[in-house]
Amino acid sequence: MSFSSNVKSELSHHFGEARHCNIAEIAAIINMCGHISVSGENFCVKIQTENVVVARKCFTLLKKTFNIECEILLRRNTQLKKNRVYVLVLGNKNSEAKKVLSSAGLLHTNGDTIEIVNRIYPLVVSSTCCKRAYVRGAFLAAGSVSDPEKTYHMEFVSVSLSYSEDLKNLINTFGMDAKIVKRKEHYIVYLKEGEQIVDLLNIMEAHIALMEMENVRILKDMRNNVNRKVNCETANLNKTITASVKQVEDITFIMDKFGLSYLPKPLEEMAIARMDFPEASLKELGQMMEPPVGKSGVNHRLRKISDMAESLREDMVIDNG
Repeated sequence: MSFSSNVKSELSHHFGEARHCNIAEIAAIINMCGHISVSGENFCVKIQTENVVVARKCFTLLKKTFNIECEILLRRNTQLKKNRVYVLVLGNKNSEAKKVLSSAGLLHTNGDTIEIVNRIYPLVVSSTCCKRAYVRGAFLAAGSVSDPEKTYHMEFVSVSLSYSEDLKNLINTFGMDAKIVKRKEHYIVYLKEGEQIVDLLNIMEAHIALMEMENVRILKDMRNNVNRKVNCETANLNKTITASVKQVEDITFIMDKFGLSYLPKPLEEMAIARMDFPEASLKELGQMMEPPVGKSGVNHRLRKISDMAESLREDMVIDNG
């Protein structure tokens, strides 16, 4: 299974301790993948999902919270990614659909007027535990998370901009930085920071997935650190080699034109050491001197040799001119 499927499978086995948390989770599922129809005084709710674990979780939530055993239909649709589509149907029997919708804050009554509202009802998510349950339900219904080995991305898909704004704001009450982007006919609430995705998995109480993602993040950070170190060492080595080649060229020029004895004694000793050990580091060259010289001292002497070589080249050009 994919990482996202594993997360949903884990969340499908987690139930809130309190009834109001279960109601919040049901509200999220209906908002995200439910269809509500009204005919006079009759209400019908159809919850559609391609994921069997989500269908089971929703069925169990309704049973535990409202003592309702809803009808489950299995349909086949070749246009969808998965051939099987599970449809949970809440009908008008004993006003079951109306009871669920009212509790979830999706049905508002004003006198004789009944309004279906596809928003997050503040009273349903008034406590932190209910907020967590709501986010969990939203992810089960219409969420996904990328394999952390490849990239960091979590998203929730909705057809309503106003609802997406509600969900984004709810997620951001936990200190997140969720954003919204439009993709064709849908609005996507998403997170792209690995640390925030880990935090949201914790908020939804997907602790096994959280540990798996943290392990992946640690390994990726270790690999990145090793790569950075290797790249840095390679760059430093290339820099050292380039400098050494230039130093050898300058010393060879002085040696061929004037002899190394032309140099002051300390510079002559350094020049001989560099010619004998062209791959030696500054530290290693310094240890060859008597008495030993520090890296800055070695660098200073080599720079003096290069400056002298450059000055001599310029003098030769003038003389030849």
